[in-house]
Amino acid sequence: MSMTPMTARGAEKLQEELRYRKSELRPKIIESIDEARKQGDLRENAEFHAAREQHGFNEGRIQEIEGKLSMAQVIDVTKLPASGKVIFGTTVDLSDVDSGDELKYQIVGEDEADAKVGLISLNSPIAKALIGKKEGDMVAVATPAGTREFEIIAVHYI
Repeated sequence: MSMTPMTARGAEKLQEELRYRKSELRPKIIESIDEARKQGDLRENAEFHAAREQHGFNEGRIQEIEGKLSMAQVIDVTKLPASGKVIFGTTVDLSDVDSGDELKYQIVGEDEADAKVGLISLNSPIAKALIGKKEGDMVAVATPAGTREFEIIAVHYI
């Protein structure tokens, strides 16, 4: 299997979620199952079935996170030489050529992406167009609304 790129911040968030699910949530769910079990007949015990379902979901998420972390290639862009080139993890300031709007995006892994806060997936059309480019370069990105053109204003290794 191939490694999946992930920022150091993304890896930390997953490790924190894993810690929470294992050391805090799991004991609470197990306690809920024990309490529901004490109430008697398990066939008609809604609390028991709900707690077991929650336990199954939590254990599934734990396995999913562990799998992602085991396949993660954590890239800390702050430790890379700042060449001015757009690479995974860099933050890019853009100017929309048509509207003049200023945009700021960081290129991150699939699981970290959240366009509303400026985190775009490495596999997104805009990230694919930006990778390998430098400050001052123009990039054309095919979008559902048509081709948009951007100028790269700055590349930050933060």
